[in-house]
Amino acid sequence: MKRTLTIDYSDDVLVALGYSPRQFGEEAKILVAVKLYELGRLSSGAAAKLAGIPKPLFLMKLADYGVDTFDLTEEDIQQDLVRARRHL
Repeated sequence: MKRTLTIDYSDDVLVALGYSPRQFGEEAKILVAVKLYELGRLSSGAAAKLAGIPKPLFLMKLADYGVDTFDLTEEDIQQDLVRARRHL
């Protein structure tokens, strides 16, 4: 089931950031996903899904937010190995 989160904000926020409403929405999704990943509450794959972007792109974006890209869990590594073996 897909759910929606609503955030109330004024136009002042958009002006301060220089974002359109669409850009702000996309940034907010990524920020939430990055923080939940950083706190260890979501795996990188789950966080990427929440952000609505592919996992490799999510991992690359972590550096933009000062989060260590290579802080992978054992589960993340095992999932990546399983996926990699499918392509051999």
